[in-house]
Amino acid sequence: MSETSIPDDLVGAFQIEGEPVRGRVARLGPAIDEILTGHDYPAPVANLLGEACALAALVGSNLKFDGRLIVEARGDGPVRYVVADYDTSGGLRGYCRFDGDAVEQASHGFSGAGARTLLGEGFFMMTVDQGPDMDRYQGVTAIEGETLALCAEQYFAQSEQTPTRVRLAVGRGDESWRAGGFLIQHIAADEARGDTVEAWNRTQAFFETIGEDELLDTGLSSDTLLFRLFHEDGVRVFGSRPLRAFCRCSQERIETVLKSFDAAERGEMVEADGKIRVTCEYCSRVYAVEPDALQAA
Repeated sequence: MSETSIPDDLVGAFQIEGEPVRGRVARLGPAIDEILTGHDYPAPVANLLGEACALAALVGSNLKFDGRLIVEARGDGPVRYVVADYDTSGGLRGYCRFDGDAVEQASHGFSGAGARTLLGEGFFMMTVDQGPDMDRYQGVTAIEGETLALCAEQYFAQSEQTPTRVRLAVGRGDESWRAGGFLIQHIAADEARGDTVEAWNRTQAFFETIGEDELLDTGLSSDTLLFRLFHEDGVRVFGSRPLRAFCRCSQERIETVLKSFDAAERGEMVEADGKIRVTCEYCSRVYAVEPDALQAA
């Protein structure tokens, strides 16, 4: 395995040599910083969204077709919902809707309020979107645990019957946000592999030693981290995919949405300068639309 340093904003796949374990590692720098600084998120909310984005990259990068993977959690807590959207071109975006006062109150006394504290009772979902000509596939589980990593592990156990372990980390240093993720999955036993439980248990023991600081360390490449963990068994790396902050909003999409309102409703949206302004909730870009441009609706 090469120990060449892997730069930020990449997600890569690996396989433990000779063992029934596969996995992926994601490292996010400028991309996650752009997503999180696009809004004035309180630190606990930013951490939650960072986890969602890292998780979406880990899971979505395994898609074998052009499409999207959407990670979403909704609850009755201070954070009403968190959503992260990954497409197979490497585009990543995310958004949280929250009550700032309620987040502050819920976070009191916690060094880092997690998923259950922020979201309350609710549901965790993953949705696979294969495009307009295919039906969406969605799996849903209850929100349990103080991290989205635990929610994801439960999702895979219940929805896909695939033993999975996930570690997510988000942090802010030198005024820039970083995030990282690590996922391993147990490949089912068959006649060729025989019993795979012992190998899976050994891999999980190594997995438990991963520190959040290692996933965020700018001086530690993913290759080196994998070598630290699995050098005794050997590990095969299958390349990596670039990640970037990317939003699907556009002037055309905004105008299409506005055309779905009737003329009276659009008239109420017009501001003093005669334009309608719409802010994308994902990237915070503001679009100014001339009402006359919508008259063909």
